[in-house]
Amino acid sequence: MRMKDTRLIDAAEALDLLGCDGADFFALMARAGAVRQKHKGNRVVLCGILNAKSGRCSEDCSFCAQSAHHSTDAPIHPLVSAERMVERAREVQTMGAREFSIVTSGETIRGENEMREICEALTRLRDAGAPWRCVSLGNLSEDQIARLRDAGLNNLHHNLETARSFFPKVCSTHEYDRDVQTVRTAKSLGLKVCCGGIFGLGESPAQRVELAMTLRELEVDSIPLNFLNPIPGTPLQGRHDLTPIDCLKIIAVYRLLMPDRDIYVCGGREVNLRDMQSWIFMAGANGMMIGNYLTTSGRDHALDLRMIQDAGMEVMPRGDAP
Repeated sequence: MRMKDTRLIDAAEALDLLGCDGADFFALMARAGAVRQKHKGNRVVLCGILNAKSGRCSEDCSFCAQSAHHSTDAPIHPLVSAERMVERAREVQTMGAREFSIVTSGETIRGENEMREICEALTRLRDAGAPWRCVSLGNLSEDQIARLRDAGLNNLHHNLETARSFFPKVCSTHEYDRDVQTVRTAKSLGLKVCCGGIFGLGESPAQRVELAMTLRELEVDSIPLNFLNPIPGTPLQGRHDLTPIDCLKIIAVYRLLMPDRDIYVCGGREVNLRDMQSWIFMAGANGMMIGNYLTTSGRDHALDLRMIQDAGMEVMPRGDAP
C-alpha cells in the first residue's frame, strides 16, 4: 500500500486503507492524526444528549433497543417537559459539553404538544446562551424544521445509519431517500447538520466507504461515528464484528475523506474500543459524546476528561463559536 499526500482521498484508496495492517496501520494513524491537527488543532468538542421520548418506535431498525418490533428492556416514556430538557442541558454543560441534543424515539415528532414543548426548550436554551442547540427527532418536514430553527435550533442531527445499498437489511419501514431529504432540507434552511452512521451491522468495508461518500456529497457539517453495542432482544444481539483496530481505521478513513469536518465518536465507544479509546484522537476524531447514551450507560465523564488531557488534547470552551 502506498500512502498518498493529497488532501483528499478517493473511494478506492479509502477501501484500500480500511484493509491495511501492520506498519501501514500505524502510518494511517499518523497521517489521520496530522490531518486532524491541521484542520482542528488539539481541541475536542464534547456533546451530550437527553433521551427525551423513549421506546415504542414504529421503525424496525435492526440495531435499536427502542423499536416496538423488538423485545428489549429499553425504557418507555412520553416526551419529557421543556423544564427537564433545559435541566439536562445544564447537566451536560457541567461535564464540559458545548453541544446538547434533544433526542426522541419514533419516525417523527407527533402533534402540536410535542412541537410546542421542544420549541420552548430551544428558545430557553438560546436565551441562556447555550452555543450548540441540537435535536434528533426523526424525519421532519420543511415547515417543522423551519419552526424549530426559528425557536432557536442551530444544529439538526439525523443519521443515515449505513450505506444506501445495505439499508434495506437494517430498516424496512421507510426509504433511504427520506433520510437524505431531511438532511438536504435542513441544509437548505441554513442549519448545520450532524449526520453519520453506525458500524458493525454486517455491512462490508465497501459499504462503509459508500456511506462516507454519501456524507461527503451531502456536505454535512459533522459526522458522528457509532459502533454497534448489540442489545439483547434485537436482531443483532449476538453480532460482534468489530475490533478496536477496525474502529480506528474507520475513524481515520473518514477523517481523510472529510478532512475539515467535525468527526465525533459516539455510541459503542467503550464496548468496541476498550483500552484503545484514547487512540480516537490519533485516528482523527475531534469530538466525542460524553455521559449516557439513549438506552445504555456511558462511563464516568471524569474519566473521559482525564483521557482527553492525557492525550495532550483540550476541551473546546463553551463560549467559542460553532
